[in-house]
Amino acid sequence: MAAGLFDVTSEQREIGNLAREIAQREIAPHIAAWDKAHYFPRELYTKLNAAGLMGIVVPERYGGAGADYVSYALAIEELARVDAGTAVTLSVHAMITSAIERLGTGEQKERYLPRLATGDVIAGFGLTEPGAGSDAAALTSTARRDGDAYVLSGRKQWCTNGSYAGVTMGMFRTGASGSKGVSAFLVERDTPGYIVEKVTEKLGIHTSNTCDIVFEGVRVPQDAMLGEEGTGFSMALSALTAGRIGIAAQATGILAACLDASIAFARDREAFGKPIAAFEAISFKIAQMATDLDAARLLVYRAASLCDRGLPFAIEASKAKLFASTAARKHAAEAVQIHGGYGYTTEFPVERYYRDAKITEIYEGTSEIQQLIIGRSLLGRFD
Repeated sequence: MAAGLFDVTSEQREIGNLAREIAQREIAPHIAAWDKAHYFPRELYTKLNAAGLMGIVVPERYGGAGADYVSYALAIEELARVDAGTAVTLSVHAMITSAIERLGTGEQKERYLPRLATGDVIAGFGLTEPGAGSDAAALTSTARRDGDAYVLSGRKQWCTNGSYAGVTMGMFRTGASGSKGVSAFLVERDTPGYIVEKVTEKLGIHTSNTCDIVFEGVRVPQDAMLGEEGTGFSMALSALTAGRIGIAAQATGILAACLDASIAFARDREAFGKPIAAFEAISFKIAQMATDLDAARLLVYRAASLCDRGLPFAIEASKAKLFASTAARKHAAEAVQIHGGYGYTTEFPVERYYRDAKITEIYEGTSEIQQLIIGRSLLGRFD
């Protein structure tokens, strides 16, 4: 845990330390094999549950830890420091549980939150479609009203946790084109017509499940809708805004892992009769890496703290995600360079950090989308 960067309480620090201990004990010994096998460690989430991490942001009344977003960010960072795939699985799970807690009816909260808090049920997210990525309002999957039910049809792409999710928060069109015609639904995994069509093979985060889901006339009750009809797009944006804190923390964890590995290797590896740490070409890379890690942490903690205080945090979350993801990708490449030929082999973990870092610039809003959000907050809109 980093000290002196932010006014972190002892309780928040304890949660971060707990996540670090679990990651070292339960993930670190297995991650190389899991990554190679593209294995989703479902059994791991029972162990995370025992530590209260699966329900970290779920209120205590529903069986969760009732922790704040600073604690959540600390936990995600420590998990990502060992395995970014585990971190994003938990991040998306927490994003959906938070959305249900904030926007769900009393019945929806009682039905889902206790099971999500224990990890008995993992939450998934379905927004992106083959023809609707950053332009999410262009989605074409539909929810047709049929008596006291809705019939869901369409395809969702790159659904995080989709193959293992007991409940998926999906966005479907219930009205006219555009953002105001989209509604959100909570769809349970065993509903007839819910088909996991394929699992996506990815460059990195191999322990995270990503899949395409086809909805073939999936019939759900009216009370499966989350929030009011036509508010689904704004709900998705709200969920993604909070989720960006998690992805920024994930990127920060990857960056921290790159720094740890680079320092250890630079001290151990010798060239021309002395450790390569003695050469400015190496020490300057590590100095910049450490500086950017501190900056990333401060941006993440600021966004999380604003969220905890009920203050606007969307711009701060975008800045945190933009900076942390860029820094993670940049310094993962530098970590490989510091390791030289060893860095290009699977003998050392930096090649995995390099592969895992890139996605943080893409999902839950690309870096270009974050720049657009930040730019518009300063300059206004011109359309």
